[in-house]
Formats: sequence, structure tokens, C-alpha cells
Amino acid sequence: QVQLVESGGGLVQAGGSLRLSCAASGRTFSDYTMGWFRQVPGKEREFVARISWSGRFTAYADSVKGRFGISRDNAKNTVYLQMNSLKPEDTAVYYCARSGRLSTIVSDYDYWGQGTQVTVSS
Repeated sequence: QVQLVESGGGLVQAGGSLRLSCAASGRTFSDYTMGWFRQVPGKEREFVARISWSGRFTAYADSVKGRFGISRDNAKNTVYLQMNSLKPEDTAVYYCARSGRLSTIVSDYDYWGQGTQVTVSS
């Protein structure tokens, strides 16, 4: 059974930075695309960033492009989301997830973490 555990969320002022981590169990982490998504109450979960199994190919939502960076360390079974120049509208619960496809679509991801809260104050 695959388990994904996020960490690194918290409260930060606008303009600040946070780095989220997602640790995965299992020996096949390096075979899969990993993605970050976020959700606020009353809204659908939305794509933030994803990275291919090799780390070579990344993609970002327009709203975070140039501010966020996704990376992975397959030796540590961990994917990261570096968030810079944070804005109040980045406030959400952030989830990491695994997919067998190079996708930005929620339904293409089969395993999800429990989420970590990020709150950006103005």
C-alpha cells in the first residue's frame, strides 16, 4: 500500500516562502509522476505542479508559475514544492499525489496524502 505524507505547511506572511515535502512509502516511487494540488473550502481541488518520474519534465499552474518550484529526490522517495513570493490567495490545503500518467488532471492521480495547511496572511 502506498502512503504519502505531506509536511512543511504553516502560517507565513505575504511575500514569504515555504517548502512542502511529501514522503512516499513503497519501492516504486521513481516510476511515477508526482503532483501537488490545493483546495480551499467550497472549491474544487486544483492543480498546482507536477514532475515526471525522472524529474526532467515539470508543469505548473499559471497562477504559480515563476513563484513555485517542484523537485524530487528519488533516493529519498520525496517530492518537494518550494513556494516563494506567497500571496494570500495561495492559502489552501496542499496535497501531494501519485499518477501513472504525465498529467495535470485530478482524476489521473490514484494515491493522495492527507494534506498540509498553508495560510498566507496579508
